[in-house]
Amino acid sequence: MHSLDRRAFAGLAALLPLLASARASAANPPVNPTEHMGADAHARLMAIPGLKMHGKEQLAMLLYPGFTALDLVGPHYFFACMMGAKVHLVTTEPTLAPVVSDLGLAIQPTVTLADAPEALDLAFVPGGTIGTLATMKNPAALAWLQKLAARGTRMTSVCTGSLVLAKAGLLKGRRATCHWAGLSELARFGAIPVAERVVHDGPVTTGAGVSAGLDFALAIVGELRGQAYAQALMLQAEYAPQPPFPGGTLATTDPALREAMQAMLQPFATQVRALA
Repeated sequence: MHSLDRRAFAGLAALLPLLASARASAANPPVNPTEHMGADAHARLMAIPGLKMHGKEQLAMLLYPGFTALDLVGPHYFFACMMGAKVHLVTTEPTLAPVVSDLGLAIQPTVTLADAPEALDLAFVPGGTIGTLATMKNPAALAWLQKLAARGTRMTSVCTGSLVLAKAGLLKGRRATCHWAGLSELARFGAIPVAERVVHDGPVTTGAGVSAGLDFALAIVGELRGQAYAQALMLQAEYAPQPPFPGGTLATTDPALREAMQAMLQPFATQVRALA
């Protein structure tokens, strides 16, 4: 191997521990941070000001039938990349059978609501449509969230997951965001709707629609492990979005497309209204 190739390989090796999202999942033992890199490289990363390399955070991510997969998978990637953190995938169902998303992607949970840890640093709720509406009517799921909030757990969501938090009574008087299709409905539950990508209000953090889950998760990682850690994960994921077309928000989308999409999702907002 040429010297230049060795240097390139060494640089890649320095990032490998941060690439251990799958290994660091709740179903696997913690990653040895020096397993795939030299002690010098590990020491250099640990020496970066403001970067907390190791932690023992306990995080729970709710799985319910009909959730939107990217709402969960995006944040899970960044959460599970925090060395030493434990991510629990908590199913609302009675068994640990894979939970199927709204588009057919099945995710394997690690624990049921009944057996989920009580001492958690953070609880997360993804969004969806029909599945979200069903979860808003699920007494066990709502009670679990209420119990965690009462214990001081950081409550979080992405997309319409904030409607589940709102239905549980956890957003009253708080600023929160949601997918645009349900944003205004938050007010019916006593929340203060805010059209931003990520909104913090005390012990609650909410992210807007689907792709905002990446921004949301990086903001959480930055708070837990420091901005430098979050930036390292951004580089690892090559997160530097450049959409091929303009749009992505109500304000920047062609009016004809915007109005058609709003009409298509209006029935969802109507059903949310009925649950307020």
